[in-house]
Amino acid sequence: MLKDITLGQYFPGDTLAHRLDPRTKLILVVLYIVALFCAKYFWTYALVALVLAVCVRISRVRLKALVRGLKPVLIIITFTAVLNLFYTKGEEPLWQWHFLSIYPEGILAAVFMVLRITLLIMGTFLLTYTTSPIHLTDGMESLMNPLKKIHVPVHELAMMMSIALRFIPTLIEETDKIMSAQKARGADFESGNLLQRAKAMIPLLVPLFISAFRRADELAVAMECRCYHGGEGRTKLHVLHYAARDYAAMVLGLAFAAGIFVLGRMGL
Repeated sequence: MLKDITLGQYFPGDTLAHRLDPRTKLILVVLYIVALFCAKYFWTYALVALVLAVCVRISRVRLKALVRGLKPVLIIITFTAVLNLFYTKGEEPLWQWHFLSIYPEGILAAVFMVLRITLLIMGTFLLTYTTSPIHLTDGMESLMNPLKKIHVPVHELAMMMSIALRFIPTLIEETDKIMSAQKARGADFESGNLLQRAKAMIPLLVPLFISAFRRADELAVAMECRCYHGGEGRTKLHVLHYAARDYAAMVLGLAFAAGIFVLGRMGL
């Protein structure tokens, strides 16, 4: 299960998706999410899925990596689908037993919710797969730059998010090592009921927290040794510049989001 968590991983490449400005990719992801929430029918969801498939093809990221990233949230997706299936009411029930009932509207709501969550996760994962944490930090800081006028610590927020994304794979690898060591000593994390499994996780969590705090302290010392004092007066090694491909991608993204919105309003 731990090996299936791919959030924060970056797959280097030289594709069009990798060469786009990180600010452009962040804006495109926002437009993608807006279009996804404006989709109301199978036709519009199919268009969103088609656009995502084209982006995956352009980025040359393996579909297997995106599907593997869905495994850790499979329980959440299933739970959400069940809630929509049984709690969405309609006119004539298809099946009823005591207080439980299934309506055609509930089936549609469950299917649409599963599609929405799946496409949302795969689209946002594609951003991290094709953009390094450093570029993501620069892009977020540049987009949030106007907030500095109201004294929002933009650089610090972007830096914290970058560090979090960077250390997710590291902590997952550390957790896997600790779990393997505990299993070699006879620990059992898979048998028993939910309460017993929770208790079995305590020997895993304690060394993991100690390791995380140690890494955080080492990172703080390293940043202080390099005279890091926040974003005031700092310059960048690689200055972001928009290119023609970025403007073209944003125009296509705006047209796509507007088209999905219009189709949803028209009931098509």
